[in-house]
Amino acid sequence: MNQRKAGLLALALFTVVALLHVLDGQGWASFSAQTLMTVRWIFVASLVVFAIYKRSLTTWILVAMAIGVEIGIDFPKGSQDLKFLSTIFLRLVKTIVAPLLFATLVVGIASHANLKQVGRMGWKSLLYFEVVTTIALVIGIVAINVTGAGKGITVPQELLKELPASSEKQLQAKVIKILDSAGVDVPEGLINKLPDAPGKGWQDHIIDIFPENIIKSVYEGNVLPIVFFSVIFGIALALLNEHKKKPMLDFAESLAETMFKFTNIIMYFAPFGVGAAIAVTVGHLGVDILKNLALLLITLYVALIAFILVVLLPVAIWVAKIPIRKFIQAIREPVSIAFATTSSDSALPKALENMEKFGVPRKIVSFVIPTGYTFNLDGTTLYLSLASVFVAQAAGIDLSFGEQLMIGLTLMLTSKGVAAVPRASLVILIATAATFHFPLWPIMAIYGIDELMDMARTSVNVIGNTLASCVIARWEGEFDDEKALAFTEAKADAIID
Repeated sequence: MNQRKAGLLALALFTVVALLHVLDGQGWASFSAQTLMTVRWIFVASLVVFAIYKRSLTTWILVAMAIGVEIGIDFPKGSQDLKFLSTIFLRLVKTIVAPLLFATLVVGIASHANLKQVGRMGWKSLLYFEVVTTIALVIGIVAINVTGAGKGITVPQELLKELPASSEKQLQAKVIKILDSAGVDVPEGLINKLPDAPGKGWQDHIIDIFPENIIKSVYEGNVLPIVFFSVIFGIALALLNEHKKKPMLDFAESLAETMFKFTNIIMYFAPFGVGAAIAVTVGHLGVDILKNLALLLITLYVALIAFILVVLLPVAIWVAKIPIRKFIQAIREPVSIAFATTSSDSALPKALENMEKFGVPRKIVSFVIPTGYTFNLDGTTLYLSLASVFVAQAAGIDLSFGEQLMIGLTLMLTSKGVAAVPRASLVILIATAATFHFPLWPIMAIYGIDELMDMARTSVNVIGNTLASCVIARWEGEFDDEKALAFTEAKADAIID
């Protein structure tokens, strides 16, 4: 058997599995649950055989996702025990982010000493980010108004659960628990009487850009303060004479190369981490949950696909002028990781590495993509505009298009920097609901399927930011077309070049 035969076998088995499930679902034939499970696992086994012949890390990640879905469906309780694998993977990836950002930014700025280019890249990036995210905002609002997904919705009782507590409330709960264990008489319901932390204003978001302690920023995983520190450090290094600059620059270059190799080693664990993440998700939510809020979910996915086809694809063809097939190869792995983990942060190291191998200079990719994680959240912006109108529709609140646009713009400003945190956009949505006096129960309903929605919007965030690096490189006249055309999956997966 070879790769082609293994692929055809997997395709044939998929057709058989799909046919059996359609016949059983429509009542045209009856098959036992055991039979259907067996044929699904045979199909999964054929995917494993195909992956063995394909010898591609990306293929193994996609196969692991399929295995994760099957485990989640067949063993929902047992699948929850696999969460430790996805947690290990996320922890390993998070160790990469800060040193990789620091090293690549410092090298990118200090090695060229062209400080005017840094400023030029900054305003070009921000201009591009705001134009694209505004279009995403409008597409989200139009999509939810066309489908009316929130109108007449009936929310299942099991979805009316308590929303996740804020960090302030979590801290209060811990203190109360300690007092209670120490024998202190704690009044019943005390935690409900204690004030919660006030939401952040626009001044707070600006202050958050500037690090008060770079070690603290690294520990907390705050990307923007790390970027700011690294940019200033790189500028300061560029201003030194060559004799004093060279040792630090050599160290930064070695650190960057080491972290890229570190990333490749960690990525060999990605199929286990990603597969476990999918298994936990499917096992926890189940697939039947889609029946309750199917229209909202479909609206989001269709709107995101429309955004990719109507906005990002034309930008890639006519603005960035990049080979589309090679670009898809370059982003397939980071997007797969983002989809499974629902965190853009987990895809950052591989996105940085693949875009550099795709032809975007390191000084550009290391500036544009991390900055885009704060200012270019295309998927999150589209989701928030769509979800906020859904909440109003579900509550029977009639909003004009102007009011919807104002809410969307507010969400776009307050959501800056949430890409690294899974489901942080849900917290933003809750804060906005309080501001505009929306009820919380529709958000509780969304919380039930938010992980499925988070997968899609996070993937679009990664696609948008990787494309943005190509756009800025093209505008700067520094995109390497030869590297882009020569890009292969084998090159992306290699530990040794």
